[in-house]
Amino acid sequence: MVRFTVLASGSKGNSTVVTGGETRILVDAGLSCRELFRRMKLVDEDPATLDAIIVTHEHSDHVAGLAVTARKLGIPVYFTEATHRAWVRWLSPRKQMTYAQWLEQCRQQAAARMPDADLPVADDCDPEESNDTIELAAIAEECEPAPKKKKPELPKDPTTLPSVEYFEAGKPLQIGDISVSPFTIPHDAADPVGFVFQAEGVRMAFATDLGYIPPNVKAQLKSVDLLLLEANHDLEMLRDGPYPWSVKQRVLSRVGHLSNEAAATYLESEYDGQAAYVVLGHLSESNNLPELARITAERALNGRASLLANRLLLALQHEPLASICF
Repeated sequence: MVRFTVLASGSKGNSTVVTGGETRILVDAGLSCRELFRRMKLVDEDPATLDAIIVTHEHSDHVAGLAVTARKLGIPVYFTEATHRAWVRWLSPRKQMTYAQWLEQCRQQAAARMPDADLPVADDCDPEESNDTIELAAIAEECEPAPKKKKPELPKDPTTLPSVEYFEAGKPLQIGDISVSPFTIPHDAADPVGFVFQAEGVRMAFATDLGYIPPNVKAQLKSVDLLLLEANHDLEMLRDGPYPWSVKQRVLSRVGHLSNEAAATYLESEYDGQAAYVVLGHLSESNNLPELARITAERALNGRASLLANRLLLALQHEPLASICF
């Protein structure tokens, strides 16, 4: 059986389970591990049967529960190399201190080395840079801790994963029984991708978090049995909404998010009409309404929706969508 289950879709967390044959892939892990497992059980998906996690991009609403979930299940995570590097940078703590804090640490360390000396300033600990902040790594090199003092234990690395596998956009890969074709999408991330998943002759396209639909994406979305397409915002709601103007500009940009109107334009003029299911995803809670997204898409499909073709569904933030089975 081939199955497609959206666990969550929106700005507060995104995750989908794709099943083909004996293989189950989690696409993004934007919810906590506990919440992901809870939602999987609601739709009769067993978390223990997941074989891998594959990541579209490094934004927090797509990776918030990634590390914990992967470690809990002991499964590999598939990234592009640039996305993995960006995710590691995002999670790696950057401990800093002011110049005054650094100078006080130097005084204490010098006093510990020479307890009988009166050293008002530790001249042997000149920093390489005298800016307002100095990273602890540089301090460790120039100001060695006092002898016989136990070094503090370093925190566990939050980026530790059971296994990391790299893929590249434009180069298909195989994960168990599922063939995966990643393609580049226009979004403000390190190396964002969409996917076409194929198993048992069924093709399922996954295209959210894109500012517009370029030719390469249009080519990937042809001849699919299921299309998950972003319908993030209503243009008027976004323009009149609560976001700062800088955020509105980002969302409206060509590396932002797809509006109801842009998704409808594609469905009306470029979409080949071959999918059994069209799923609208990544709806904004602040700048969209489910019924607005639905009505706009229904008009674009112009009566082509039926029980057998172009059945229109909405993937929401706070509850999973019932599994779509082929």
